Amino acid sequence: MNSQSKKMELLGSASIPKALLSMGIPTMIGMLVNAFYNLVDAYFIGGLGESQMGAISVVYPLGQVVVGLGLLFGNGAASYISRLLGRGDKENADKVASTALYSSVSAGAVIIIISMVFLHPILKLLGATDSILPFAATYASIYIVSCIFNVFNVTMNNIVTSEGAAKTTMCALLTGAVLNIALDPLFIYVFDLGVAGAAIATAISQVVSTCVYLTYILRKKSVFHFRVKDCTYTKETMSEIFKIGIPTLVFQILTSVSISLINNAAGDYGDSAIAGMGVVTRLISMGSLSVFGFIKGFQPIAGYSYGAKKFDRLREAIKTSILWSTVFCVIFGVILALFPTAIVSQFTKGDAEMIRIGAASLRANGISIMLFGFYTVYSSLFLALGKGREGFILGALRQGICFIPLILLLPMVWGLNGIMYAQPIADVLSAAITVFMAIPLHKKLNEMQKQTAAINTNNN
Repeated sequence: MNSQSKKMELLGSASIPKALLSMGIPTMIGMLVNAFYNLVDAYFIGGLGESQMGAISVVYPLGQVVVGLGLLFGNGAASYISRLLGRGDKENADKVASTALYSSVSAGAVIIIISMVFLHPILKLLGATDSILPFAATYASIYIVSCIFNVFNVTMNNIVTSEGAAKTTMCALLTGAVLNIALDPLFIYVFDLGVAGAAIATAISQVVSTCVYLTYILRKKSVFHFRVKDCTYTKETMSEIFKIGIPTLVFQILTSVSISLINNAAGDYGDSAIAGMGVVTRLISMGSLSVFGFIKGFQPIAGYSYGAKKFDRLREAIKTSILWSTVFCVIFGVILALFPTAIVSQFTKGDAEMIRIGAASLRANGISIMLFGFYTVYSSLFLALGKGREGFILGALRQGICFIPLILLLPMVWGLNGIMYAQPIADVLSAAITVFMAIPLHKKLNEMQKQTAAINTNNN
């Protein structure tokens, strides 16, 4: 059996535990290490001072918006590709992959140029104080330009995972992350480049990850051929990409907006508050990105099973994914909730106020993230099944619909505590709403399964 046949066998007929382990664990490991390098980045920059630490916290959401373009086209295409492969339509799947890749890179270049032209006003809008702005501008001028490679990487991440090649995604993420971890201290301290050194290390790692994906393409390991002439902008193709991709992009933008609102609210309490909340954001991202990585392996299995009308397989994938992701979130959350002070203190030279604020927020977030696996399985499931509206609503809950009103209102009545506990409260509300959206979905799947069984019985 050749490698392409093995990929299809993994998506369509391998046991669910085997398929999830083969698809989910490699992407989970890759994104876990990727998130870990973000922490290492913060660790080394934290040694420079609170203003420098605050600078990368301010720039982070801008980078996430740029990378969101990769998710817009990559995740939107991945959902459609999985369903097309489930229906056996390889030709159209190939065209969708090409369209997504070239479109994301083109759109990314435009957004990066606009961001660089208006860099200082954007950074102030994102919460940069006068003391943070010079460091943020230095870091962003290098990091944001290099995001063009990350847009390519994120798009390929989704496309490659959709065809069942999760190990390639893991390799690309691991290579870039490990290299970044190694280069950070070299550029920041040995070459004495400060925050600029951190940005350069990140840029180099992104280029190397791009090279991994290019090697995969050029060696013809992919199920798809990425050719400009195969790009197709038909109404059907673009609507399928956008109905899933736009909710994903909105989720990414809301993530950036939420971080910016935290930075702006924390700015009233000084650079230590911004730095402390920035550390918490990166620590929670380490857990959430790990879950996202695992669920990226679940999505193509769900989409393929749905397209092939294998509802028993789909239902088993959902149950197993919820169980495994929840176990991970509980373990991760317990660690954060029990040792918040010891963890946050690693990211500062000894700023007591930063440690106090970060530890209190981390403890609350550690408890609420235990619900994250359940929430993420369903927000991803709706998108995998091509249900863009429901996926949009769920994706927007945690850091938009629930969070934004809380972060705007709670600090007014609860002060700094309102900033620290806004996200945990939003997490609980999001999980509760997810329950009410999951019930009708399962009823619909049961109806579709009965209809399919009736048709098969009549045909026989």
